Order: sequence, then structure tokens, then C-alpha cells
Amino acid sequence: MEHFAPHPKSRFEGFYSKFDLPSGSHIALVICTVPKATKLPPHMVSFTYYPASGSPIFQREHWVSNIDPVITGPSNAFELKTDFGSMRVAPNGDTTYDLQAPDWSLNATTTSRTAWLPEQNKDTPEGWLVHFPLPLHWHVHSLDSRADFQLSIPSQKIDEKGTAAVHQEKNWANSFPDAHVWIQARKHDSARSICLAGGEILGMHAFLLGYRSPSLSLDFQPPFALAIPIPIVSWMISPFMTHTVDYASRLFTITVSNLFYKIEVRAQAPKECGWFGLGSPFPEGHRKNFCSESFLAKVDVKVWERSMWSWAWRETSRERFEGGSLEFAGKYYPGRGEKGE
Repeated sequence: MEHFAPHPKSRFEGFYSKFDLPSGSHIALVICTVPKATKLPPHMVSFTYYPASGSPIFQREHWVSNIDPVITGPSNAFELKTDFGSMRVAPNGDTTYDLQAPDWSLNATTTSRTAWLPEQNKDTPEGWLVHFPLPLHWHVHSLDSRADFQLSIPSQKIDEKGTAAVHQEKNWANSFPDAHVWIQARKHDSARSICLAGGEILGMHAFLLGYRSPSLSLDFQPPFALAIPIPIVSWMISPFMTHTVDYASRLFTITVSNLFYKIEVRAQAPKECGWFGLGSPFPEGHRKNFCSESFLAKVDVKVWERSMWSWAWRETSRERFEGGSLEFAGKYYPGRGEKGE
């Protein structure tokens, strides 16, 4: 849990929570701070209510006066205090959201948590990489938490209360990369999920990917999920991974293997509706509209296992996730706002 708790020496910290509501609608909540921002807004509370159909989307980005991280107890318990309330994390990882903005409010408390890979004592997608001084770190606090919620948006017809499923993440370090993709989808009734993040970092293309099913847990990280570009000839050196980013078609694909397993992920969302923008943290502050995100993606996953006798690949499963999350950001998102906005 220490990866989810505040990192006082980081140039930014961002906490992302996605709520899947009983109606099929969603909430995306982002609490992000760049304490020493030089030019752009330093503190953001972003709230997006996303109907099951993808329209109309209700969104508010609040550039608040401060986000104050406070350690509240043992085991890295903490609270993020904002102008509109707080997000509190208990020693066991349960999270309470108590936020009251002028035209929306959210009160929710998680009562369970599904960590990244507890059976293998891996609590973060990065594994050993989390100990390196990388420009960006990505942590998944919970793949699936139950949360009792109460929600109010007076101008909208919405889910007002019930039990939601919550996906919780955190980013921290120096800034977002110049280009990245994020995918998240889960079948809550069968504990099947896919979660992926990556893009261009340190002159390379690197990804972190986790696939879960009742019978299989797969993680892929660099050096397997890594490609090194050769600009002169427009090639990529990558013996284990291929990927494509096609924003015009709102499509992302990746195939990555290790010695024993191979996975193929294909995510695509409709172009016509269902996209919303988000600000992203950089040393100068939050660049507005740096990410574009949809919760209408179809995410197809195929898994192969290598035969120990012939060393050939044998397909073992395939899965389709409906209503998944797909995000393009930075250079992968042509409609992004300019740096100075």
C-alpha cells in the first residue's frame, strides 16, 4: 500500500478512481496536484459522470486552491484534503470519498479491495521497476472494490445511490509522458480483467500489462513489453512485442510474449461519441485536454501458451470485454490542448 500513499518528494501525484454504477453508467474522479507548478494550474479535482450510452457527459474540472496530503495513521493511512471535501484511505486500504461541489456531490466508502497480484506478493504493475527513479510511476491500488455510494447531480437524471464497483490507480514522479495509452476493463461477475498502461518514455516504447481470469494471472513488463525505435529507418527493435496506435480509428493493438505465454489485446471505441478530455500533470502544471478517454471500448484478448514439446504457440483462451476504458494522450491524441493553455 505504500505506493498508493503520498510521496512528498514527487513533483506530482494523481489519484484516479473509476466507478461502475448499477445502471451501467460510470464516474471518473481525478484528484491531482503539482505542488511546485510554475505556470499552469497546480491542483485539479476532475469529476465526470458518464452515462451508459456515452451521452450526455457531465464533467467539471475544478482548479482548486490546494490539495493537502495528510498522514492520518499507521500503515500509510492518509487523507487528501481539497476545497470540496476529501478522499480518505484507511490502514487496510478502504477508501472514503466525501466531496461536495457546487453542482455535484459524491459520498462513497469501499468495503473490499482486489490488489494487483496478492497471491504472488506483487502489489504493483511495475514490479521491480517501482524502485527505479523513472519519470513516471503507475500503481493500481485495486482492480475491483465494492463501494456503497450516494450521488447527486441536480441537473442530471442519475444513479442516486447503490453499490458500485471501483477501480483505483495512482500516478506519481516527474510528469506524464509525451504520449501514452491506457486500457482498463473488467467482468465483475467472473473476476476477469485486463489493465494496461504505457507509451513513449525515455526514448523507448514501454508498457505494463496485467490479465486476470479465474485460472490465469499474467503480467508483462519490460524488457518483454519494450520496443526501441531506430529513427533513421523507422524500425522498432523488439523481439517480444508489436503494437499499433491508430487514433483516427480509435484503435490500439498490442501483442507481447515472454518465454511461456503470449497475449494479444485489441481495443477500439466508437469515434462518434463518448469521448471526454482530461488535464494532465507536468512540471509547469496541468495541461488542459491532454488526454481523451472513452468508456465504450470493446477490448478483445487472446492468450497463447507455449507447448513444452514442440515449443509452438497454442491458443488457450479468448475474451471480449464490453464497455471498457480506452485513453489516448499526448502525441497519440491529435486534439490535445496546446502546452500553454
